[in-house]
Amino acid sequence: MNSSISERIVTIRSSLPTSVRLIAVSKQVSAEAIRSAYAAGIRDFGESRIQEAAVKQAQLQDLSDITWHFIGHLQSNKAKKAIEQFQWIHSVDNLKLAVRLDQLAQELGVSPQVCLQVKILPDPNKSGWSVAELLADLPALNQCKTLQIQGLMTIPPSGLDDPKILSVFNRCHELAKEIQEQNWPYIKMQQLSMGMSGDYELAVQAGATMVRLGTILFGDRP
Repeated sequence: MNSSISERIVTIRSSLPTSVRLIAVSKQVSAEAIRSAYAAGIRDFGESRIQEAAVKQAQLQDLSDITWHFIGHLQSNKAKKAIEQFQWIHSVDNLKLAVRLDQLAQELGVSPQVCLQVKILPDPNKSGWSVAELLADLPALNQCKTLQIQGLMTIPPSGLDDPKILSVFNRCHELAKEIQEQNWPYIKMQQLSMGMSGDYELAVQAGATMVRLGTILFGDRP
């Protein structure tokens, strides 16, 4: 990729509806590159490792209007650090973790925004609720009153063709609607975090409100 980070951002931005939030996935990317993306107008950055993010967050403290999104697999023992460092957690992937985050949020006096990670198709390589498990856990999730449950996150299994990927994203959108129609007081379904560098256009077509783009903005990682 010979174009600059800012040129790529301008190109991608112009192709996205204004309703879609562009999250620049900055894992394995330097603080300097994040500054370039920031200068090009990006305010949402996604990281998947707590410690790596902490180093960059310390270097970028002067950019006080950045919103940090945690998008990686979150272990329970890192839950406290996650809600101290991130305003959004996209990868809440089981009930036990949701309950733990809710307790910590109460203790710390914060209300992190979260998405529930769901596996629309079975996938041994990814974490998340199956559709049936998520529907069964909704009453318990509705007890997590400090967490701001805002919607769903999904990642299709690798190796699918475009029509199958699109059907995964469409099903996630339908599932969010089904949950919304149940009118849970503490579960909102306004956000769909779907789509990465290789499939974000399909995700947008299916109603994504947030796309998580790394390689297409920053180039290949080492």
